[in-house]
Amino acid sequence: MGVAKVWRYSCGVLANTQKQHFFFSCWLWRRPISCTKVCGFMLFALGLISLFTGYVASNLELYSQRLAKGAWFYKQDGDAPIDIWKSRYGSLVKLVIKMSKQTPPCPNLESRTRERWREGGGGFVSSLLLLLGLEENLCVTLTGSMPHLMADTEKAAAVNVRSSNGYLLIATSGGLNQQRTGITDAVVVARILNATLVVPELDHHSFWKDDSDFFDIFDVKWFISYLAKDVTVVKRVPEKVMRLMGKPPYTMRVPRKSEPEYYLDQVLPVLLKRRVLQLTKFDFRLANDLDEELQKLRCRVNYHALRFTKPIRNFGQKLVVRMRKMSRRFVAVHLRFEPDMLAFSGCYYGGGDKERYELAEIRKRWATLPELIPDEERTRGRCPLTPHEVGLMLRALGFKNDTYLYVASGEVYGGDKTLQPLKELFPNFYTKEIVSGDELKPFLPYSSRLAAIDYVVCDESDVFVTNNNGNMAKILAGSRRYMGHKRTIRPNAKRLSALFQARNKMDWDTFSRKVKSCQSGFMGEPEEVRLGRGEFHEYPSSCICKTPFNHSNFIEKYNNHTPSANPSLLDSRYRYIRNSSDLDDKILQKLH
Repeated sequence: MGVAKVWRYSCGVLANTQKQHFFFSCWLWRRPISCTKVCGFMLFALGLISLFTGYVASNLELYSQRLAKGAWFYKQDGDAPIDIWKSRYGSLVKLVIKMSKQTPPCPNLESRTRERWREGGGGFVSSLLLLLGLEENLCVTLTGSMPHLMADTEKAAAVNVRSSNGYLLIATSGGLNQQRTGITDAVVVARILNATLVVPELDHHSFWKDDSDFFDIFDVKWFISYLAKDVTVVKRVPEKVMRLMGKPPYTMRVPRKSEPEYYLDQVLPVLLKRRVLQLTKFDFRLANDLDEELQKLRCRVNYHALRFTKPIRNFGQKLVVRMRKMSRRFVAVHLRFEPDMLAFSGCYYGGGDKERYELAEIRKRWATLPELIPDEERTRGRCPLTPHEVGLMLRALGFKNDTYLYVASGEVYGGDKTLQPLKELFPNFYTKEIVSGDELKPFLPYSSRLAAIDYVVCDESDVFVTNNNGNMAKILAGSRRYMGHKRTIRPNAKRLSALFQARNKMDWDTFSRKVKSCQSGFMGEPEEVRLGRGEFHEYPSSCICKTPFNHSNFIEKYNNHTPSANPSLLDSRYRYIRNSSDLDDKILQKLH
């Protein structure tokens, strides 16, 4: 029963018992108060709460339904209306972080961290959330958005250079976001090996042919200083060590998705012997599932330490400001529809023999790719959505044609002809080239810096949409979940492909209803984050507090909270060797 119905029912009962006029006796002032005044006071109080939360008053009916069902995480079906502009808890998360200036405490954090948060200004907000029964669900990140907040509870001491097992060089591979995953994993591997990490080397020979170095894209000083308590990072191998080595660094390539045991058993002995070791083609060379402490280190690297240089950040923010001057809110679409992506996918998009020939020629660059059947790939949901299909999906979800779109992409295959259907669906169509004009010229020769600018704008957008499940889509989806479950829409391509093929056989209302049903669970809601689901970069579950709300035991847990064990890295799943002078010793001791 909704709140409005409950209120009418209660007033009706009182009216029958008190006939035409009734009063509420007030023990404090000992004088009658009319029902009208009581109603007015309650509405004023509710409005005051809504002023602070920006959420409660507009969702009373939804709250009543959830409470009636006995659970806060009330799962909506495909037909239930949702707010297409923000996640269910997004606005409250932003409010909490803004008012407290720090991240709200999760129940499984140490008690001293919780107290520090309250002393820092979170007491009022915490009390408000506790009153609404929301606090446990709105804990966003275990690592925190303020670097100093978790320094004493999450970070173990970094290995000293003198006790380091050697210098680890990393050669990344692929485009900007693929290299980003390699850099993130490189820090974790350095931690596993107790090695000193040399600032990673970026790929200059990939499809994008960008000769930018690490310091051209990322803030090196920030990267080194932020990770100082986790891993020692240096800009280069000391000259003294290079002279003693007398020859180029020993190089090796580890298998994809290698477990920490592999690094300890196979890589560490080589590092101890050579003192300087380079790992090449370093992308996705570390297992997806790791010890929780190592997963949190991944989050610290990816979401905090890897900060773009000031020129890139400033330029990206300038584009965001310009988009917001045109519209209070906007949608960012990552349109990965470049020729290399289409060729790699093995899909067909209706361009005839010309398309088949051109994509087949590009596909020859990957000698190991198997022969694929385009229709089967589309049925399996492995084909990126076309610009037209992205537009149809957004319109079916409820975005109107006056919505402002920022489209992040490289050179779209087919050019304006391919983009025209999307522009017709959303005339307010913008790209970095349109928004910036001639100011973009200094960045034009560098594809990775252009991708970084798009990354900034997409991350700041109200809604982020992707047409595929590539590296940038995964990393941005993870970042937006980590930073407060900002609305992120990724297509359920497997189910949508059949809908798009049958589009002309159904009316628009039916199509829209079916699209909404297909996209249930693909809209960036908190309950989508589950342990072991998908790539860690897309679902950073170890770094996000997501405990479902249970009102019956919430207060007891809250008041009787006992700090959970927070072992240092040395006491976690594996024991890492800090010193080893005897190269022939067995260097690894495992703890189960």
